[in-house]
Amino acid sequence: MLRNRILTALILIPLVVAGVLMAPSNVLAVVFGLFVLLGAREMGRLGGLRGLLWQWLYALGVGFLLAWAYLGLPFGAEWWLQAVAVVFWGVATLALLTRRRELAQVDTVRPLMLLLGALQLMIAWLSVIDLHRSGSEGPGLLLFLLVLIWVADSAAYFAGRTWGAHKLSPRVSPGKTWEGAGGAMAGALICALVLWELGLTPLSPIALIFLCLLTAFVSIGGDLSESLLKRQAGLKDSGTLLPGHGGVLDRIDSLIAAAPVFTLGLYWLEQGI
Repeated sequence: MLRNRILTALILIPLVVAGVLMAPSNVLAVVFGLFVLLGAREMGRLGGLRGLLWQWLYALGVGFLLAWAYLGLPFGAEWWLQAVAVVFWGVATLALLTRRRELAQVDTVRPLMLLLGALQLMIAWLSVIDLHRSGSEGPGLLLFLLVLIWVADSAAYFAGRTWGAHKLSPRVSPGKTWEGAGGAMAGALICALVLWELGLTPLSPIALIFLCLLTAFVSIGGDLSESLLKRQAGLKDSGTLLPGHGGVLDRIDSLIAAAPVFTLGLYWLEQGI
């Protein structure tokens, strides 16, 4: 399991880094969009859609939503969508951290969850592309966002294994601990200082620390949100596409929550300078 996980990461990470730094924004939009559609198929499965046909029809609907967002969304509307996502993920993360009720397994189709999932995927995709095309520093900032999520996730894993004793959200994800969350925050703090040293943004160290800590915080909420959906669906992983890593949603759950927070937060903070 660990061997497959490492091998998959060794293949994917260089491809992701090269794509983010070298691909034009429109090409990245298509490639990442296809990746999101694979995640949408898994979202359909978690939402109770039985059979590949219905799951892929749902993914196709998400694809039309992405195309509309890229080609037909009124100017400035993406900021409002991202603002709604920031509020949603802030509230959702707090709710998931404080949930103590048992989770019942759900066997029926959940239309509201499917709609919410489609919007989450669309706004996250749009946030990633907006960040990439935000200027000459856009590709570097997007790569930084990905590294921030990777570092926070890895720091949480190792801190949790070493010191973990207090469950973070036992009903949603029994394996996560408050010590692991503290490791994620420590990793985010280090990333903020690195970003300040790189000079990719004119923000002050205090502003960067605040933004990176908030981004890491909601990334935990994104992870917990997918864990909740999987537990309700009675599934261990969202899919089996990535050996050792599960499905696509298992890899982008944190990014779904973190992307709008980081992209909009960076824009707001820079406008306030």
